Order: sequence, then C-alpha cells, then structure tokens
Amino acid sequence: MLSLLALSPSMANDASLYGPAAENPVMGGRLNMGLLLEPPGFDPFHQAADARIRLSVLVYQGLFYEGANGQAIPLLAEGYEISEDGLVYTIKIRKGVKFHNGGDMTAEDVAYSYNYIRNPDNGSPGAGDFSMVSNVEVVDDYTVRFTLTNKNSSLPMTLGNKYGAVVPKGYFDDENSKNRINSESVGTGPFKLVEFVPNSHVALERNEEYWEAGVPYLDAIDFSILPNSASMLVALQNKRVDLVPLSRPQDVQQVSTVPGLTIERWPSLAQTAIDLGSELEQLSDVRVRQAISLAVDKNEILQASVGEYGTVLGTMVSGMQESWGLPLDEVPMQGPDIEKAKALLAEAGYPDGFKMTLTTINGFDWMDPASVTLQEQLAQIGITLDIQRVDLGVWVNNFRSSQMGFTFNDWAAQPDPNLLFYRHFHKKPDGADFRNWNNDEASALLDEGRAESDTAKRRDIYNRFQVVLAETVPTIMLYSPDHVTVRSDKVQNFTQHPTGWYFGLARTYLSE
Repeated sequence: MLSLLALSPSMANDASLYGPAAENPVMGGRLNMGLLLEPPGFDPFHQAADARIRLSVLVYQGLFYEGANGQAIPLLAEGYEISEDGLVYTIKIRKGVKFHNGGDMTAEDVAYSYNYIRNPDNGSPGAGDFSMVSNVEVVDDYTVRFTLTNKNSSLPMTLGNKYGAVVPKGYFDDENSKNRINSESVGTGPFKLVEFVPNSHVALERNEEYWEAGVPYLDAIDFSILPNSASMLVALQNKRVDLVPLSRPQDVQQVSTVPGLTIERWPSLAQTAIDLGSELEQLSDVRVRQAISLAVDKNEILQASVGEYGTVLGTMVSGMQESWGLPLDEVPMQGPDIEKAKALLAEAGYPDGFKMTLTTINGFDWMDPASVTLQEQLAQIGITLDIQRVDLGVWVNNFRSSQMGFTFNDWAAQPDPNLLFYRHFHKKPDGADFRNWNNDEASALLDEGRAESDTAKRRDIYNRFQVVLAETVPTIMLYSPDHVTVRSDKVQNFTQHPTGWYFGLARTYLSE
C-alpha cells in the first residue's frame, strides 16, 4: 500500500476545519442570521439545492472537509492509504463520534451511507459523483475500504458532504425517512436541526456531544427566511438579525455608513451562468448556442447584477482560475460579436430570430437585472425572450429531470475540476448531463482528467475540455460573485467559506 495521508497530531483538532479557531471565544449565545433563499429541504442525500447545502454542512458530515485551498482534509476520517494501482482506498474512521440520536458511529454506518448514495436507484443527485466506486466494505469497526473501477484522483474531495453524509446504518430503510430527515437530526455535525418551518425559519442548536472539544462556540443559530432584500436590511438595522449575506450592490451601499455594522468581502468558488438545454429545438443546434454566446456581454451582466462585487469568467470559477482555468484570452466564442452571431443564426435557419423563454428563480436577486440585460442583448440578434420566474423547488425538479431549457443558474463548486465538471457535463449514465449536451469528446476528456493524478497533465486535460465547452456552449459562465456579508460588531470570528456554505458558523461567537 502507498501511504498518501496519515493523521498528524494537529489534524485531530485542526483549526482549519470550519475556519480559524478563536483564542478566547465567548461560549454560548444565540445567533440570528437572515436569509433570502429558503432550502427546499434539509436532506443531504436527495436534495440538490445549494440553499440546502449552505446550512446542512453544519449538521451533516462526510469523511473529508472541503478545504478552501483545494485540499481534502480528514473530517470523519483520520487518514487513508491508496493501493499501488490507485483503485483501493483504505480509510481509517475517527473514533468517539456520536450521531445526534446518541448512537456511536462505526465503519458499518460509513459503508451503509456511501453505498446508499452511490446507488442510482436511491435517487440521489450526487450518485454520479460515485459512479467509479464499485464497493464500500467494512474492514473492522473503524476502517472502511473503497474499491474503484477506475482511478479517481479527486475521490477524497468527493467524500465531503455536498451530497451525502454519514448517517446511522439502515436509516433509509423506513419509507418515511425521506420526509422525517427534514424535521429530525441524525448527523454528526457541530449543530443539530431543531426545527425547519418553511417560509419562516430554520433553528439549529449546539451538539453537546460533538467530537471536537469546545466546538461550536454558539448555543444556537436561528436562520430567519426573509421575503426580500428590503426586509433584510430593516431587520439588520433594527438588530433583529446579527449577520446577513448580501448580493446587490445597492444593499451594501445602504448599510455602509450604519454604525455597529461591518461589511466584509470574501473570495468565491461560486458562479452564475446561462444554461442552454439541448432538449429545446432551437438550442439543439450548436450554431444557435454559439450565436447566443457571441451576443452576450458578460461585463454588462456583471455590472447590472452586482456592480463591482464580482469577476467576469471564461470557463472556470474565479477561485480556481489560476490553478485550473483556460487562459481567458484563449477561450473561444466570447462576445460581444453581434455580426458573427447574426451570421450563425442565419446559417442555422433563423435569419429573423425566434422567441424563447428564459427561466429565472424567485429569491435570486441578481437574476432580475441580469434577465433584463440579457433580454436587450439577445434582441440585437433577433431573439425575443419571455421571462418566467419559478420557485427554487420547481427549478430543481426541472434541473434533475434534464429539462432545464434556457435558464439562469447559480451554484458553488468544490475546489476540484472533476467535481465542478464531471457530474454536470459527462454523458449519461456516468454523468447527469443536465443540459442534454451528449458530447463524446468532452466525456472522454472528463474520464481522462478524473483518472490522472499528475497536476500538470490534469491541467492540460481540463484546458482541452474547457475549449470544447466554450466552442459548443452547453453553458455560458458569466461571473463569480464575491461573497459579501454584513455583521453586527458583536459577531466575532466568522469566516465565509469560498463555496458560500456556512461552515464558519461553527467557530463564530458573540462578544459580551
């Protein structure tokens, strides 16, 4: 066996987990956080929405933590070994971990949980991330073995908790468990779910038996679901909430001079995008998709949406551009080039353009000004957009059934190109191919990139993939929005993870 990562003494109580440790934190207190986006559910196995992941990472844990620097850091794991052929991962499990229901976590629970999520019959949107895993078996009480059909250099990052987590063995045997998990807490995280009331709030409380001593610092967190940005700003200024994320520049400006509030900007692994589902007749023609890409002025959309609080993208989220991005001056089919776009539409049989529906999501404030801007841009090449707003749950159902149509998207990446691209863009059944792209060349490159462990070779593979992505346009990456948070001065030691997920609340405290 080739030892790749063993537990060091510092990792047993690693300050990089969830954010920096505070030197002398005040223990206790209830934090009130305002949110505009309500999670459609709290189930880490079956619910895909990023609005769910942001909160559920505090309650449910995987074997590894998604380090902000792109490293997979042991969480419920203590360390692992990889076989010489790269197909067997033997993982040591942390001892002394208890579930929120009081049971002890063992390798039986770990094997059950990951075997459940990787089985496509169980309906997890993350099943494709585990398609190369042929078996997860128990070695002893605190050791599991993952056997792969093909090499996957990003497996440890996949074993985080975007999709899936470790729950008690047999939990989903009960047919009511999928509903029950939205109201009961069966994770191992620093907080327990106490109450989830749709259109109102989510309440978490401190896990008194959490395996890391002294964490979390807070007794409880109340997430208030607010109807709009105006109500969020009022609640912040009236001190009904202590911490909020903001996405609109006008909102940031409105509180910039309010005493007792601190505005902070954080780097991002998020992206906003236009997705082009090839199940639509017009979008099934690559020339139409290319014409739309050439008509889009990304900088205009950025300025209309978030002003200066973001970075225009090529084919990679801003937080990974330096490490994994195709150089921006090498990205094909970038606009605006209206005349070339018109020529491509005419060549595709649409010299006078056509009408199409653009889907946006209620609660995503940036989509409203962006949709008007995009409407004006595409009108220049004869495409008339009707704007349809839907609730997040409706959008997610369309997404999972590969009936996305022409839509805005907003999602966070884990800091690895395989996890960013594979599930979204690989052909079915190994990937989900949500946009019905069905591209053989891209899928072959994604398979090659997943198996390669040499960083330089991986970068070359993913650069070639990004050329295909930009040339054939199943999606148009627009910009990475900065994460902007506003906190009361009593909120201390909060850090925003670049995914946008609220890991940092585990190490946040309230000053006296």
